[in-house]
Amino acid sequence: MSGRAWGVLLVLCGAIFLEGIDVAMLNVALPSIRSDLDLSTGALSWVMSSYVLGYGGFMLLGGRAADLLGRRRMFLLWLGVFIVFSGLGGFATEGWILVVARFVTGVAAAFMAPAGLSIITTNFAEGPQRNKALLVYAGTAAAGFSLGLVVGGLLSEISWRWVFFAPVIMASAILVAALLLIPRGDDSPPQARGGFDLAGAITVTGAMMVLVFAVVRLEDPAAGWVWTAGALAVGIVLLAVFAAIERRSASPLVRLGILRSGPLVRANLGALLFAGSFFGFQFLVVLYLQELRGWSSLQAALALLVVGIDAILAPTLTPRLVNRFGNVRVILGGLCLAAVAYALFLPIGLDWTYAAMFPTMIILGLAFSLTYGPLTIAATDGVAEEEQGLAGGLLYTSFQFGAALGLSAVTAVNVAATGAGGSLLTELDGFRTALVIPVAMAVVGAAVIAFGLRGRGGAGAGLHRETPVAAESR
Repeated sequence: MSGRAWGVLLVLCGAIFLEGIDVAMLNVALPSIRSDLDLSTGALSWVMSSYVLGYGGFMLLGGRAADLLGRRRMFLLWLGVFIVFSGLGGFATEGWILVVARFVTGVAAAFMAPAGLSIITTNFAEGPQRNKALLVYAGTAAAGFSLGLVVGGLLSEISWRWVFFAPVIMASAILVAALLLIPRGDDSPPQARGGFDLAGAITVTGAMMVLVFAVVRLEDPAAGWVWTAGALAVGIVLLAVFAAIERRSASPLVRLGILRSGPLVRANLGALLFAGSFFGFQFLVVLYLQELRGWSSLQAALALLVVGIDAILAPTLTPRLVNRFGNVRVILGGLCLAAVAYALFLPIGLDWTYAAMFPTMIILGLAFSLTYGPLTIAATDGVAEEEQGLAGGLLYTSFQFGAALGLSAVTAVNVAATGAGGSLLTELDGFRTALVIPVAMAVVGAAVIAFGLRGRGGAGAGLHRETPVAAESR
C-alpha cells in the first residue's frame, strides 16, 4: 500500500479505536458517575442504554446515508457531532443531560462507523490488500475496547469527566487528519443521483429503536413484560411495513435482495452471536471480580487486558490463516475457541487465582483475533461498491443487537438464578448459571458458520487464497 493509503487507514483506525475506547472507559466510570450525580440504578442504566438505543436505532440509516450522501462527508460531519456531544457529557450536572449526550453520541457513531468501513472497502482493492486493511482495522477496534478499560480506570481516579473530555481531544486530532487525508472523491458517489427513501428511513429507524429498547428491557424482568412484549410487537410491525415500502420504492433505502446472500446473512448472524457472547461474558466477569472478589475497577480492567492480544494477532497472524484456510474456517475456529474459553470459566469459585482465569482470557483474545476481522471481511466481500455502506450498516447493527441481547440475557438469567438470596454462594451460583449463555451463543454461532462449509467439496475445499464469500456465491 502507498503512504497515502496507509494514512487513510490509520485515520479510520483512529476513529474505530475512539469508538471502542469511549464505550469501554464509560463502563468503568459508572460507579463514580452515580456517586457524583446521585443517580438511581435505573437512571444509571440509561446512561449506557441511551447510547445503544441511538447506535442500534440509526445504524441502517447511517450505512445507507454514507452510500447516498457521500462517505467522507458523513464521516466528517458526524465525527464533529461526536466531539460536541462527548464534550457536553463531560460538563453534565444532571443525569438527563448525560443521557441525552450519550444518545446523540450513539447516533453519531451509527453514522461514522459504516461510513468509515465503506471508505476502506471502496478505497482498497478486494482481495489481500482489503483483507489486510480490514484486519488491521478490526484489531484496532478491539485494542480500543481493551485499553479503554484500563485508561477509564486511571482517568476515573482523577475525575469521571475526563472519560468524556479525553475522546474530545482524540477525536479533534482525527478530524484534522481526516480532512487532509481522506480523498474528496468519497464525497460524491455516482449513486447519489438517486432519490432518498424518506418513508423507508423513518420506518426502519423507528423499528430499530423500538427493538433495541425491547432488548434492553429484557435485562430487568421486574419492570414487567407488558411493555417489553408491546415494544417487540411494534418493532416487528414496523419492520413489516418497512419491507412493504422497500418492495415498492424506486430508490429503496435497503435493497432487500442483498439479504438473499447466504454468506452475508451467515456473517451477520455470526457477528450477532459472537458479540452477544463476548459482551455478556465481559459483563459477568467484571461483576464477579468487583462485587464478589472485591477487586478495584482498575484491577478488573488489568485482568481483562490480556484479551487485547488480538490487537497484535489480528494484523499479523490472522491474514496468514485467512489466506491459507479461508474466512469461513478461520471464523469457525475462532467461535469454537470462544466457546472453549467461556466453558473453562464455568467452574469459577470464590478463591480462584488469576492464574486459573488466565487460560480463558488468553484463549478469548485469540478467538477475538480469528473472528472479528474475518467476519468484517465476510460481511462486505462481494457486495457492490454502491452498497458497501449498507453492508457496513448491517454488520454493525448485528454487532450492536448482539451486544444488547447478550447483556440483557446474562443479566436476566443472573437475576433469576440468584433470587432473593444475598449470600456469596448464591451470587456465585447466579454467575455460573448466567455463564451458560455466552457458551451457548458461541456454540450456536459456530453452527451457523459451519453451515457455510456444506457442499464445498470435502475436507480439502477452501484451502486456497480465494475469499470464501466469493467462492460460496458461485
